[in-house]
Amino acid sequence: MTDTAAPADTAAAPLAHASDIQAAQARISSVIAATPLQYCGRLSEATGARVFLKREDLQDVRSYKIRGAYNAIVQLGEEERAAGVVAASAGNHAQGVAYACRTLGIAGRIYVPNQTPKQKRDRIAYHGRDAVEIIVVGDSFDEARAEALADAERTGATVVEPFDAFDTIVGQGTVAAEIVAQLSMQGLTLDRVSVPVGGGGLLAGVTSYLADMSPATRITGVEPAGAACLAAALAAGGPVALDEVDPFVDGAAVKRVGELPWRTVGANRDRLDLISVAEGAVCVAQLDLYQNEGIIAEPAGALSVAALERMDLRPGEVVVCIVSGGNNDVLRYAEIMERSLVYRGLKHYFLVNFPQKPGQLRMFLSEVLGPDDDIALFEYLKRNNRETGAALVGLELRRAGDLDSLLARMEASPLVCRRLEPGTPEYEFLT
Repeated sequence: MTDTAAPADTAAAPLAHASDIQAAQARISSVIAATPLQYCGRLSEATGARVFLKREDLQDVRSYKIRGAYNAIVQLGEEERAAGVVAASAGNHAQGVAYACRTLGIAGRIYVPNQTPKQKRDRIAYHGRDAVEIIVVGDSFDEARAEALADAERTGATVVEPFDAFDTIVGQGTVAAEIVAQLSMQGLTLDRVSVPVGGGGLLAGVTSYLADMSPATRITGVEPAGAACLAAALAAGGPVALDEVDPFVDGAAVKRVGELPWRTVGANRDRLDLISVAEGAVCVAQLDLYQNEGIIAEPAGALSVAALERMDLRPGEVVVCIVSGGNNDVLRYAEIMERSLVYRGLKHYFLVNFPQKPGQLRMFLSEVLGPDDDIALFEYLKRNNRETGAALVGLELRRAGDLDSLLARMEASPLVCRRLEPGTPEYEFLT
């Protein structure tokens, strides 16, 4: 999640070019190794294209964010290093900053919001060791960033921006430089790249490099539907703050696209497509990547893959999906599975009023449920002196198409059944 006001110097900052990104690549390559570009047979067969996965989840910090953070910090002068750095992050940028601080011997203070998963906090501490202090503050990135800026004002420390800064953007752009080189070694050219979008730093870096070095490449920016800040900016003619965001895709749950990324998008609008993807579709992509390719992708890391089914791809075209991060807490998989089932139409919730007389549950099981329907949740509250008792019932279907016949049987039964619809207050409370 990001700030609602861009850094003061962003409007005057230059746009990045391939030469800037190549310089950054030379600057960071001794510390940050190139990540694999892997052909994915499953996705290629499903789409008809030749799909490759750029495995940024295999970075030491499990995210591409180390590129921009290290590129920015390694260029600090002697006095700036002595004053230290501060950063605000929902998790991945913080790990890159922590890694750079420890590697370069620079003190850092990293502000993270309360909602940052424990797994990411632990990884920040691991990468930073004694070089960094982690400060948990506020309920959003906005609040954490405000504290980081106040810290910099008090102490003279340098703020390392997660996406809205030139040095960060050119560092992220090294991902594109590697992709083009890796494909070239196989005698291939890049037709399309799918890029996850939060604040826009990675998109700006990739777009800047390809504009100079592979201008025929189509670039697809992919946002979570619950945090589509770039789409909001395109509709408004400039960056605007979303009223609220869905925090599930925490690595891309950004309220306002960065000013410098926005300018980069504006300069390259003719080669850019934008897609928003439902959070449930992201969960499906996460589970598919794990079960088929053995890739542990965080929600933002699966965005680029989740968008493939929405793209109009030509047979055989070369498509690269950037798997941007793999910092996913194993404790989240229950929620990921739940969202996936709901999105695929396989899980539904109902309030069922049972008459308080014997045999009603047996009748529900034998006459209402289909042979392949499974009860995933059943909570029954029997109240004295009432003719009916309500039960909360969660059902898993084998096929999404089985829902219509289930609803018809419910309608025909003597039971009063009410489906809880996603998006309603009752459903949100339940899940």
